[in-house]
Amino acid sequence: MTERDRSALHRNINASLGRTRLAVATVMVVERGWPLLLPILIVAGLFLSLSWLGIFRLLPDMARLATAAAFGIAGLAALYPLRFFRLPTWPEIDNRVEQANDLEHTPVQVQTDRPSGRPDNFADALWREHQKRMAESLGRLGGDLPRTQLPERDPWALRAAVALLFVCAYGLSFGPHGGRIGDAFRAHAARDAIPPRIDAWVTPPAYTGKPPIFLTANAGKDAPAISVPQGSELSLRVTGGPGDETLSFTDTEGTIRDVAPKANAAEATPAASSPVAVVRHFSDKLATEGRLTLKSGDAELDSWAFTVIPDNPPTIRFVGEPKRAVNGTLELSYDIEDDYGAASAKAEFALADQQPAGARPLYGAPEMQLALPRRGAAKKPVKASRDLTEHVWSGALVKLTLEAVDDAGQKAKSETKTFLMPERPFSNPLARAVIEQRRLLALDANAKPRVLELMDAITLRPEDTIANVSHYLALMSARTRLKMAGSDDQLREVVSYLWQVALGIEDGDLSAAEKQLRQAQQALQDALDRGASDEEIDKLMAELRQAMNNFLREFAEKAQKNQTAQGPTPGQELRQGDLQRMLDQIENLAKSGNRDQAKELLSQLQDMMNNLQAGRQQRGQQGQQNSEMRQQMDKLGQLMRRQQEMMNETFRMDQMQRGPQQGQEDPFGDQQGQDQQPGQKGKPGQGDDGKPMTPQEFADALKQLQEGQSQLEKDLEALMKGLEGLGIKPGEGFGEAGKSMKQAENSLGKGEGDRAVGHQGRALEALRQGAQDMMQQLQAMQGDEGGSQQGGRQQNAGRDPLGRPQATSGPDTGDSTPLPDEIDVQRARQILEAIRKRLGNALSPELERSYLERLLEMK
Repeated sequence: MTERDRSALHRNINASLGRTRLAVATVMVVERGWPLLLPILIVAGLFLSLSWLGIFRLLPDMARLATAAAFGIAGLAALYPLRFFRLPTWPEIDNRVEQANDLEHTPVQVQTDRPSGRPDNFADALWREHQKRMAESLGRLGGDLPRTQLPERDPWALRAAVALLFVCAYGLSFGPHGGRIGDAFRAHAARDAIPPRIDAWVTPPAYTGKPPIFLTANAGKDAPAISVPQGSELSLRVTGGPGDETLSFTDTEGTIRDVAPKANAAEATPAASSPVAVVRHFSDKLATEGRLTLKSGDAELDSWAFTVIPDNPPTIRFVGEPKRAVNGTLELSYDIEDDYGAASAKAEFALADQQPAGARPLYGAPEMQLALPRRGAAKKPVKASRDLTEHVWSGALVKLTLEAVDDAGQKAKSETKTFLMPERPFSNPLARAVIEQRRLLALDANAKPRVLELMDAITLRPEDTIANVSHYLALMSARTRLKMAGSDDQLREVVSYLWQVALGIEDGDLSAAEKQLRQAQQALQDALDRGASDEEIDKLMAELRQAMNNFLREFAEKAQKNQTAQGPTPGQELRQGDLQRMLDQIENLAKSGNRDQAKELLSQLQDMMNNLQAGRQQRGQQGQQNSEMRQQMDKLGQLMRRQQEMMNETFRMDQMQRGPQQGQEDPFGDQQGQDQQPGQKGKPGQGDDGKPMTPQEFADALKQLQEGQSQLEKDLEALMKGLEGLGIKPGEGFGEAGKSMKQAENSLGKGEGDRAVGHQGRALEALRQGAQDMMQQLQAMQGDEGGSQQGGRQQNAGRDPLGRPQATSGPDTGDSTPLPDEIDVQRARQILEAIRKRLGNALSPELERSYLERLLEMK
């Protein structure tokens, strides 16, 4: 190797050795300095941790100063070990490098050593060769890690706890509750000079609608009392006080009650004027009069006097009696009064009749929520209606009590009314029987065997009692369901099915449309009550329009089938366009925010539909009643006609008994011959063939007249009983007619024809008077049923524009037609001329003259 190569190798070894020595020197400095610095670092870390945790802020001044002094002394003591620190020497560093790399023969020290003694070329060459060989072993040098021996000095690792506390305290120092380093050297006296802030307010209950009342800090003991509603809540907050504030309430009797602060209210929050602000929050209900006093220790901070406005319980009472609407719904009128308006109201029902012991009813009392008056509106009765005809209690005697509840939970009840719950009228006998069975089963599930027996009795001879096969099949299906029902739920399903069967028998498919209409009306009413959105109102209005169209269409179809000649149906008087305009008005009012008027208009619409539905029911019932009435009227007309024919025949027989006189003419002239019917006798004194009657034939004819008069009397008695069954009281005219008929019968039996004719004439006149009385009663009944809605139309019911009875209104008695037609005028003129001509004959017998004068009403 040349000298140049040796120089380069030597430079490389020195550079590597230098870096290793520097690293090892650093390690040795850390080993010697870290144990000496650790005490002062621990003392400083503890001080900073306590400061950031806010410990010095909470300590009194003396304790704070003592703690700060202790930390100062500990810091000075921790600096004393630093005097023993010394830096490592180069031989120590080389020795540490050789130890760290496990080198033998000290090759690092050889590189810096020199031979001792006098210089010698051979010795120098030999030393350089030795250095070269040692340098070859220094190709890769490295240091080691510091060995501070702290685990031996601190086996419990308390230094780690100080480090962890330092990190946590540093993070807390950035929060609102963190402390500052200067807290250990800052006095607390300056904070006490700031008075605490007091915020107090009273919040009345929300249902009163009154705003909160803010209590001013200037309100003192002598301030006037503050009036607050009962149940108001007091809130008081003290900020920046010492934290020992107390609140007490003293009532009018002097009793003191402490108000405890909220458990989570005492908390520290930063304030601008002080490093910390303590907040205490109090809350209390004001139920009685008294004074609130806020104190801090023994010093009074503020006080307020209160008077409480009592919240009186609501009152509710009936306005009039519960009544049945025209369509069968229950209508209630009532008054509700409360200080701030009632929260809810309902009707409570109970059966008036005691139920049998052991009865197991399937249904409870019906539920009916009552409408509430608008708050702030003028006091007037409130009306509520509910269709309870489907409930099993309908038709039963019930007790009704109204209950109102205000927002404070106070309840009030009205007096109890006992009345008959409205029920849906069923004109069909089969439907009425099904409803009765349904009521028996619903009121007592133990009546199941009896209901089965009744259903068997109804369906025993279906060909005689049930005209519609579908009705028979529905009844048999209901019977099978009832027989197989084993639980109360299944029995309730049978009760619901029986109601559907009865509706199908009574009204067919119209009841489904009617139920859909009522559901749509109720849904819209509920939406208006709870303040639904415009989108929901639009949807419900569309459903109501569709339900009303379906109802009116089916109603018109059924009315067209059952329309009679008595007059127009209610559907003709109530046009569909009017209903659509009313629906549009309801929708506009609801969307514009005036929902109270919308609910009132909806109630009016419901009343109109109730009247329309009631008209259908009344017309069905009146149709059957009018049919029976027309039959009785026809019988009366036939009775009067037969009596007239009987009187004419009696007169003829009397003339035959007296025999024709010389020059005597027929009182009716040729007119009688013109009006003679094929079955009548010929002229007086002649038989059917015109020949004179034999005494035997004459006696037989009188006997037939007597029997005929007796039969007329019996028919009159039957007619009077039939009228009583229809609710018409027979007048005195019918009674007088019966007496005259009896007298005519006796006269015919004695052969006194002239007397018999007189009695028969009086009987005919009495029948006419009785018919007039009957028509007057019938018109009065129709007027009562029509009421104020039909008004004067019922006064002229059954008559044409000239006041004459129509053909279906009963017999024309001849005395109520102010303007007779042309044929009647001609006939009357001919009869009057014949009567006057006969009266002008001086040879007429007295009996005949008396009869003719009665015809002319001259006596």
